[in-house]
Amino acid sequence: MPRPLALAAALLALGLGLAPAPTSAQAQTPPDPNNWLLNAPDDTTRFRLLQGQASGFHVSMQIVGQRYQALYDAVADGNFDLAAYQWEKIRETIVAGYQRRPRRQANADKEFVQKVYEPVLAAFRARDAARARAAFGEARAACMACHEAERVAFMNDQPLFRRTAAWP
Repeated sequence: MPRPLALAAALLALGLGLAPAPTSAQAQTPPDPNNWLLNAPDDTTRFRLLQGQASGFHVSMQIVGQRYQALYDAVADGNFDLAAYQWEKIRETIVAGYQRRPRRQANADKEFVQKVYEPVLAAFRARDAARARAAFGEARAACMACHEAERVAFMNDQPLFRRTAAWP
């Protein structure tokens, strides 16, 4: 059979379902355990797995806590560009967190996003040490007020908030 005809016959056999069945070795290849998401039986299961990996609001708060300490240090050092950067990232992290846990949004928006975010950012961008320190105090108070509104006021009783209550 000339080469183009052999190719056409093979394609026709595939299209008609006449292709040879996979060998038993091919059919029994175990799934790659590193493909934990692709190995899931369907998209619903995959989405549940992804949602579990995204976790809840607590992961966002862990990141916010680290950035909050870095924000305090930046203000103390007079590094206002870094302070503004950390403040922007804190907002992004909080918003991402309440996308995963929407019931946290109302208090986060009320106490943080709508109330203090823009004025505090403006204070850091003004590059005035006294204004930046006062703005940090407003940010700290907003964090603590949100914890109270969310009924997790015990979060306010930790070294992070004690360390940032006064300036060095």
